[in-house]
Amino acid sequence: MDDRMRDKSDKSMVRDEKIADNVREIISFLGDNPEREGLLDSPQRIIKSWQHLFRGYQQDPQAIFKTFEEDDVIPYNQIILLKDIDFYSTCEHHFLPFFGRAHVAYIPAEKVVGISKLARLLEIFARRLQIQERIGNQVTAALMDYLEPKGAACIIESKHFCMTCRGVEKAGAVMVTSSLRGSFLESATTRQELMALIR
Repeated sequence: MDDRMRDKSDKSMVRDEKIADNVREIISFLGDNPEREGLLDSPQRIIKSWQHLFRGYQQDPQAIFKTFEEDDVIPYNQIILLKDIDFYSTCEHHFLPFFGRAHVAYIPAEKVVGISKLARLLEIFARRLQIQERIGNQVTAALMDYLEPKGAACIIESKHFCMTCRGVEKAGAVMVTSSLRGSFLESATTRQELMALIR
């Protein structure tokens, strides 16, 4: 290991220990003892969990957009839709989870992308501190920027723990948001076709 790598590793260890100390403070604030056996390793577990839950911050949406040009097989006016994508995110207001499913669609102009990339794109933005509305807007903005399609859409349905286990405590409530751009926003016919496909 060279000096630069060793220095980076040392800084990472110091940072993680500082975060672990903060987690111990939070446990004490909640009224428990961070030194008791069941909680002794919790700070490190929480840090590891956060690294997974919020890994979207370490990912660049542009990196997943390996595109290829359209050919005669796929007409340019075809809706490409990946629906019922399960996702998990964390509310930035209360640090509580929200989860559900999303439907991501676009109408290509000249470029298409592998269908799994639509799920990856959603995952990048969902795995951050979020609000549901922003996820949809970020997904459609990225599609418009990198694919330059005729239209892009992201419709999200989810349940929020900040509504089910605190606040109004309505376990059955589902929040639905839609972000529509291009022809999905401008054409009622195109929008209706998308909604029919999602049902």
